[in-house]
Amino acid sequence: MGDPNIPPAPPIEGAEALHSGKVRDLYRLGAGPYAGRLLMVASDRLSIFDFVLGATIPDKGAILTRMSLWWFDQLADLVPNHVVSLDVPEQVSGRAVICEPLAMFPVECVARGYLTGSGLLDYGTTGAVCGIPLPAGLVDGSRLPEPIFTPTTKGEVGEHDEAMTYDDVVGAVGAEDASHLRDVTLAVYARAEAIARERGIILADTKIELGRREDGAVLLADEVLTPDSSRFWPAEEWAPGRAQPSYDKQIVRNWALSPESGWDRSSGEPPPDPPAWVIERTRSRYVEAYELLTGETF
Repeated sequence: MGDPNIPPAPPIEGAEALHSGKVRDLYRLGAGPYAGRLLMVASDRLSIFDFVLGATIPDKGAILTRMSLWWFDQLADLVPNHVVSLDVPEQVSGRAVICEPLAMFPVECVARGYLTGSGLLDYGTTGAVCGIPLPAGLVDGSRLPEPIFTPTTKGEVGEHDEAMTYDDVVGAVGAEDASHLRDVTLAVYARAEAIARERGIILADTKIELGRREDGAVLLADEVLTPDSSRFWPAEEWAPGRAQPSYDKQIVRNWALSPESGWDRSSGEPPPDPPAWVIERTRSRYVEAYELLTGETF
């Protein structure tokens, strides 16, 4: 895997930069009423195929933050979350939250209600996804008989996450925590799938992050149910047997893989920055997803 090309976190007065990811920067606050808490900032960075591009999606960080906050409210009775305050430094206002430090579980908690992506590849090879057998004859976009828990490892920056079986999760975190992670993940998916369906959107799958607070409580962390962590499809356009239109950065991926980009994915080089029309169309899909799901105007 090549260099993911992640820039360093911008300096913020009174905050110590701890980590830069493909989209988010994490800081520890050093003074004031929230000293010792974490500041999580969502940037406008654009990543595809584990590379961070030089181009950005205007307002992406604000959209992701507002969407996560809306979903945290919808899920509050199912699982508590890590948000402490929105009283963030002015330079990151609207795209950051102050949150609790947690001991994060070393598992990406994924729920799938439809077959696509890496799950489809796994199914095509083994007839199962993460060790869960599925009926024969399913195709890209098929609705599963019931949602399934399909966890992955947390790959280092620039590395792919690898599929895990439920037994792998038990081995990583123990039987009691594995059961809790699975139950919470499926409950979050069920709640969100129903809400999205009411608004004409299919939630095909989603990835959540869970961590343990010092008092032992398990909290929902990072982002939740955004186009970066979930597959949202327009319900009226759903047609199994092909790739589905989606509310995410698939437009950028498609362009990068097209002859127009001139990029060879096998080269190990980062993709080129997409043209303005691809950036604008991607931004509009993020905004459309936010407004359809929340009923709010961005």
